[in-house]
Amino acid sequence: MSFLFGGKKKNAAPTAGEAIQKLRETEEMLQKKTDFLEGKITQELMTAKKAGTKNKRVALNALKRKKRYEEQLNKIDGTLCTIEFQREALENASTNTEILKTMGFAAKALEGAHKEIGDIDKVQDLMDDIQEQQELANEISEAISNPIGFNQDVDEDELLAELEGMEQEDMDEQLLNIPSAALDLPSVPTAQPATTTHEEEEDPDMAALAAWAT
Repeated sequence: MSFLFGGKKKNAAPTAGEAIQKLRETEEMLQKKTDFLEGKITQELMTAKKAGTKNKRVALNALKRKKRYEEQLNKIDGTLCTIEFQREALENASTNTEILKTMGFAAKALEGAHKEIGDIDKVQDLMDDIQEQQELANEISEAISNPIGFNQDVDEDELLAELEGMEQEDMDEQLLNIPSAALDLPSVPTAQPATTTHEEEEDPDMAALAAWAT
């Protein structure tokens, strides 16, 4: 109804991205204006130097124009600083907004995950069940790993003492068997060994030679 009666329709507020884009365009336009004014200032300064004292009117007019350009340049510099500050503030606000949206989304996801998990008491009961089953599994594994029919409570010191006793008995038996082993040696012969007669061993020629010699 306000539109029909000449009322103005309110425009929707621009987004942060749209405002940032507009500010950047304005910055670019003012930067171009700054470059133009700096060029004009340099040009007027050269004109004033060239005219010098030979043509004071031209030199003074050039310096006046240079002064106006400098004043405009100072104003543009101030405007650029304000726009830059505003743009940075909008960029920071936009970043913070996105961060908050992301954090809110993550918070909702975390809340949903916690709802699926349920009450903390149920979680504790579940952890207790897991612990109980783990202990039962360890007991079963230990029972399976033990050899059947073998006494695990045997004292190793007793076994070592028994082994040393057996070794000592073997050594004592070997020492006792030494004399009996000596008696089993072959007996020393007592009869004189048979010797062949002198005549049987001597050659007939040697006997004749011996007889001639005597």
